[in-house]
Amino acid sequence: MAALPPTAIIGIVGAGAMGAGIAQVAAQSGHEVLLYDAFDGAAAKGKAGIVAALGKLTAKSKLTPEDATAISDRITICTELTQLAPAALIIEAIVEKLEIKHDLFRRLEDIVGPECILSSNTSSLSLTALASVLKNPARMVGMHFFNPAPIMALVEVVKGLATAEAVAQTITDTAAAWGKSPVLCKSTPGFIVNRVARPFYAEGMRLAQEGAATIATIDAVLREAGQFRMGPFELTDMIGHDVNFAVTRSVHAAYFNDPRFLPSLLQQDLVDAGWLGRKSGRGFYDYGADAVKPEAQTAAPCPAPTALDVLGDLGPASALADLAAKAGMTLARMGGAGMIDLHGVTIALTDGRSASERAAQLGINDLVVFDLALDWCTAKRIAIAAAGQCSAMGLDRAIGFFQALGLSVSVFADVPGLAVMRTIAMLANEAADTVYQGVASAADIDIAMTKGVNYPLGPLAWAERIGLDRVLTVLDNLARTYGEDRYRASAHLRRLVFAKGRFHD
Repeated sequence: MAALPPTAIIGIVGAGAMGAGIAQVAAQSGHEVLLYDAFDGAAAKGKAGIVAALGKLTAKSKLTPEDATAISDRITICTELTQLAPAALIIEAIVEKLEIKHDLFRRLEDIVGPECILSSNTSSLSLTALASVLKNPARMVGMHFFNPAPIMALVEVVKGLATAEAVAQTITDTAAAWGKSPVLCKSTPGFIVNRVARPFYAEGMRLAQEGAATIATIDAVLREAGQFRMGPFELTDMIGHDVNFAVTRSVHAAYFNDPRFLPSLLQQDLVDAGWLGRKSGRGFYDYGADAVKPEAQTAAPCPAPTALDVLGDLGPASALADLAAKAGMTLARMGGAGMIDLHGVTIALTDGRSASERAAQLGINDLVVFDLALDWCTAKRIAIAAAGQCSAMGLDRAIGFFQALGLSVSVFADVPGLAVMRTIAMLANEAADTVYQGVASAADIDIAMTKGVNYPLGPLAWAERIGLDRVLTVLDNLARTYGEDRYRASAHLRRLVFAKGRFHD
């Protein structure tokens, strides 16, 4: 089967922000759209919002007035569910309650034709469970858009246990025809994005609980390393802690309390306090009229070293040697275990051990570990941590080195894995298990994370850039240090390391 033709009528149930956004997408793609909402006046309000959005596009010369009118005219407000009978595809975007959706789909199945595809925009409910009440569950598929639907490119096409392959393919092709980037996945808790993204929030909150650095500092390090548009605390403040915490709890429960998805007590406290983020005026940050957002902790200027020795292969930190040379430092290359000797302190990319443990094992007192960056030439900030044995002079020398390369430096407590490395390793690990369990392909997972949460690089692609063996080492060191199943490495990742394989062929 191919994409539904533009002549196919699309029915939308639910005219809130998401439903109205999907209706706009379908109408802009040339379809006649039937918009229904069970609440009086909601469909009319939803269409009015679409008209206003089209007006903004017209004002920006992205649409002609004639095209905007034609799109609006293709959307018909329905006051009765039975008016959706001509639809070739129904997209449900109502409240996330299984029993209410069950009632809706039972009624729809008796209204629409036998060839009509029934789909849900659910972000958390099982498609298999949703389809269980249908006489023909093969026609049920997930079509999970991301908000705002007219702007966000990603659509997760979710197959329940009974979903027909042809139905899933039709919806995949239709989403592509609508200008979206569809990814195909099985119906498992969180699908792709809400599952794979969990460690981004969880590790940030755990770092805060461990006293690694201030909230603002952790946000700044993750944001200014180049991989993430926002830090975990400012992002969850924007999402709303009630929403984000509920999704985390749902995924945790759905995976039978797997510790990898353990919710944060820090976030529970915010929810209990009613500090839900921007919408309540307070979350991790204060959004009151007179509030001033705290600044990241940044080390004071320190003298730059004049010479250094590069000891072996620096791996994903190799660019530091060239940057040091450009900064005027004298550089010598020698054999070694992938570290930099600044003639007074040794610095090394974190491998998931604390700096203190690593220093003790190496027999080096003056050791400082540093975090990962996506691109050392464009990164703006780096986190470092000194071993407990390290002298103040040694720490200052390490700070001065990174400052000479143009980086702001945030000194963390000596937590294993620091912030970026630890977060990326966990994201890649969860993505690896998602592949291993047959939920989605490696390519679709990386597309989902770049299109759905705006990562410049998917977690599996970044893991390959870092080196899968290095990611595995970080995870194994974290698991040993914490003694927790939370950091267990995916069997798929471990197998690829042994076989010298890759996620992407």
